[in-house]
Amino acid sequence: MSKFFKRFLAFAMIAGFGAGLAACETGAGFGRDVEKLGEGIQNTAE
Repeated sequence: MSKFFKRFLAFAMIAGFGAGLAACETGAGFGRDVEKLGEGIQNTAE
């Protein structure tokens, strides 16, 4: 393998891992927001 290809592959793996972590955090944050919205609706209904 060429030196360029090795560097490109390493960069792609690091970028993919970082994007995966960011997506998980975004999904978790969205879940928390939806949960708070549901609680607000329940409190208003009572």
